[in-house]
Amino acid sequence: MAILHRAKLTPSKLEILSAHISAQLWFPPTESPVFRIVGAYRFDDPEGEVGVETHLVTVGDGPVIQIPLTYRGAPRQGADESLIATMDHSVLGRRWIHNACDDPVYIRELVRTILTGGTQVEQFVETADGPVFFEPTARVLGSGAAGTPVPPIDSVTSVLDGSNTIIAAGGVEIVVRHLLTESTDVSGHSLSGSWSGAENPVLLALIR
Repeated sequence: MAILHRAKLTPSKLEILSAHISAQLWFPPTESPVFRIVGAYRFDDPEGEVGVETHLVTVGDGPVIQIPLTYRGAPRQGADESLIATMDHSVLGRRWIHNACDDPVYIRELVRTILTGGTQVEQFVETADGPVFFEPTARVLGSGAAGTPVPPIDSVTSVLDGSNTIIAAGGVEIVVRHLLTESTDVSGHSLSGSWSGAENPVLLALIR
């Protein structure tokens, strides 16, 4: 379960995502791009320390772009290259935002969700009267089955391959897709998702 705060974010998530996407080699040159967040989904950090959120962004009429982020109360040690930005959160204070594809917390939860047939976590907004359920803007589903063993993941190596990030962790190889163009046939376990405007499941990530 994720608890969301009614907070002022400086800079905003959209501002951070826009700058990050614009800097990617796989992002096609676009004149005066207009970025829009069309959905997001979260995983839980079992330790309750790291926020794990994946954003789905459009730029004009282009394909949906998937950007996984992790939010921390301090920079992740030894991960300067994966630091995307810092943000001032009016409730939680300074937050360090990392590329989640290099973060073991995200990879562990992604692999677990895929292998065990998991979903995004439920989200609740903190109010004066207590937490209120927040309707998800994106729903995801792993292709595996409950009870499937999940390998331990302590270290992660990643490389960009076109518009995909290829991750080696826990003895498995994970592919995270950033440009969500039409999916091809998938062999192996995968994560698919749907959101407003994409009612048919879209391939988000896979284990091969």
